[in-house]
Amino acid sequence: MGARLSSMLKDAGLTAFVAAALGIFVVGFRTVDVGRGLTFDYHLVDLAVAVVTIFFGRLGLSLAANGLRWPAMVLGAVMIAVGASPLQLPSGFLHWFVALGGVLLVIRGAWPWANDAMTAAATSPSGVAVGRAGAKWSGWLLLAAAVAMPFTPIADQKTMDLGVLILTYVMLGWGLNIVVGLAGLLDLGYVAFYAVGAYSYALLSTQHGLGFWTVLPLAGMMAALFGVVLGFPVLRLRGDYLAIVTLGFGEIIRLVILNWFDLTNGPAGIGSIPGPTLFGAVFAETPPPGKQTVSEMLGIPFDGNHRLIFLYYIILLLALITNLFTQRMRRLPVGRAWEALREDETACRALGINPTNTKLTAFAVGAMFAGFAGSFFAAKQRFISPESFVFIESAIILAIVVLGGMGSQIGVVLAAVLLIGLPEWFRDLGSYRMLAFGLAMVLIMVFRPRGLVSHREPSLRLHPVRPAGSG
Repeated sequence: MGARLSSMLKDAGLTAFVAAALGIFVVGFRTVDVGRGLTFDYHLVDLAVAVVTIFFGRLGLSLAANGLRWPAMVLGAVMIAVGASPLQLPSGFLHWFVALGGVLLVIRGAWPWANDAMTAAATSPSGVAVGRAGAKWSGWLLLAAAVAMPFTPIADQKTMDLGVLILTYVMLGWGLNIVVGLAGLLDLGYVAFYAVGAYSYALLSTQHGLGFWTVLPLAGMMAALFGVVLGFPVLRLRGDYLAIVTLGFGEIIRLVILNWFDLTNGPAGIGSIPGPTLFGAVFAETPPPGKQTVSEMLGIPFDGNHRLIFLYYIILLLALITNLFTQRMRRLPVGRAWEALREDETACRALGINPTNTKLTAFAVGAMFAGFAGSFFAAKQRFISPESFVFIESAIILAIVVLGGMGSQIGVVLAAVLLIGLPEWFRDLGSYRMLAFGLAMVLIMVFRPRGLVSHREPSLRLHPVRPAGSG
C-alpha cells in the first residue's frame, strides 16, 4: 500500500509540475502596456492555487482508479468545502475551480457504482426500449427548442448569432460524421470542402450575379466533386496514412486559395457577397436598384434582427436536411456498407462489397454537406478570406464528432453546443477562458472516453426489441 501511495503522489506531483510549466505562460503573467512601454502583470498566486488544486485532483483520481473510492470522495468533499468557504482566494473563478474539482472527484468516486447500474439497465430489453424512446424524445425536444429560440426573451442579437454559429458546426459535424463516424475514414482536411462551397458561392454570386438559392446546390455539387477527387488517392490508405493525406489535401486547397490571386483575390479575400433573399426581396433598410426590401414586401417596420432570424432558420433547415438525409442513407444498402467498412474492410471485400465505391460515396456525400455549409457561411458573412479555412477548423469539427460519440447524431449536437458555445459563454473569464475550455474537453475524455453519447442505436436489427413481459 505504501508503494502504491508513493507512486500516486509522484504521479500527482508530476502532473502539477507540468500544469505549472504550461500555466506560467497562460496564467502566471502577461504583458501590459503602461504608456511608457510594456511591463509584466503577475498572477503567480492564482497559478499556485490552480496547481495545488490540480495536484489534489490528480491524487483523488488515482485513488479512485485504484479502488480507493471513499478516500477520493472525502478528498473531493474537502475541496468543495474549501471552494465554498469564505476564504479570500485571489479571484472568484478560483473558488469555482476548486469547488468544481471537488465535485468531479465525488462523481468519479461514485461513478463505477452508478455506471454498473446504468449498464445493467441499458442492456435489458426494457432498458433498450426506454433508451430508444428517450433518444427520440430528446431529439424532438431539441428541435422544438431550436425552432422556438428566436421568440424567447433571450433571443438578442448576440444569442442569435451564436445560435447560427452552433448550427453551422452542427451541420458540419453531421457531414463529417458520415465520413468518420459511419465509414470510419479519418479525414483531417474536411475544411477544404467547406472552403470550396464558400468560394463557389462567393465567385458565382459576385462575378455572375447568381442568387443564393441557385448557387446552393451548385456549391454542394462542386464540393462533392472535390470529395471524389480526394477519394481516389486514398483508396488504398488506412489509419494514420489516410489522416496525413487528407491533412495535406486541406492545406493544398488553402494554399491554392491564398495564392491564386486572379481568381480568389488571394489573402485580401472576397467582399460584398450578396446574402440570401426571401422571394427576391432583400434584407436591407433601403432597397438596391430594381429590388424590394422584405419590410416593404411584408408591410412591417425595418428591423436589423430580421436578417439574422432568417439566416438562423435557413441553417436550421439545412442542418435538418443533413440529419434526415443521413438517417435515411444509414438504412439503405450504401449506409450499411459504410458501417461494414468501418468495422472491417477485409471482411467487406470478402462479402462482395466494393470498397472503392463505398469510400468515394462517403467522401462525396460528406463533402456535399460541407459545401452547403460553406455556401451559407459566405452568404452570412458577406466576406471570406483564406484565414477562415485553416486546419484548426478541421480539428474543431473532428473534435465535435469524436466528443459527441462516433456515429451519434444527437451527440454531435451536444458536442457542438459545448465546444462552440463554451468559449463564448466563458468570454468574461478573460485569461481563464481557454483554460476552462480545455478543462471541459479533458473532463469529457476522462468521464466519457467514447463520447457524450457512446451508445448508438443500430441501423437495422435482425430481431425487433420487445418490452419486457410482452412475451
